Amino acid sequence: MLARSIGKIAPAFAGRGMPASLGLGVVIIAAVAASVVIAPGLRGVFGAALALLMLAIAVVDARRFVIPNELTVAALALGLLQVAVDAPEAAVPALPWALARAAMLALLFLALRALYWRWRGREGLGLGDVKLAAVAGVWLDWPAIPVAIEIAALTALAVYATGHILGRRRIHAATRLPFGLFLAPAVWLAWLLQSWLDAV
Repeated sequence: MLARSIGKIAPAFAGRGMPASLGLGVVIIAAVAASVVIAPGLRGVFGAALALLMLAIAVVDARRFVIPNELTVAALALGLLQVAVDAPEAAVPALPWALARAAMLALLFLALRALYWRWRGREGLGLGDVKLAAVAGVWLDWPAIPVAIEIAALTALAVYATGHILGRRRIHAATRLPFGLFLAPAVWLAWLLQSWLDAV
């Protein structure tokens, strides 16, 4: 599962030289280290796996404007396994709650997608973003979900506004934005914050 995730990341950096490869290595090491330091034990291992999957999703979406289904399914399955392993005695109520959060968040994103289509006559969110929202619902508790969405939205606006100001990218109504590039890392960051708060 994780080997395939890394396999999705590697082609995106092919031909970009040593700086990009080095940058990728630093990001991977930092994310894995942060996961296991903030959440020692098995939970940190799950978090490190989440970091790799979210990085793979971000890189692929940035390059191809698509979120691969196999990465989303892997993140969902890993999240459900993490819920079951994290508190075995509470797995029976915890798993349905995780699935409920996933369904509600996916339906919310689906509704936003439909509303934007009716308003603008084109897609504002891809189905990959809807599925990624379900991943966020499995991994994050209710308080952490809006944090992830806010991080993603504000980061996306900042990046695109900066590009526009510097003249690298003109922003208009039809500008395409790979939202998964921002939402995927935000899910992991919100998980990291949630794990830190649980530990203090």
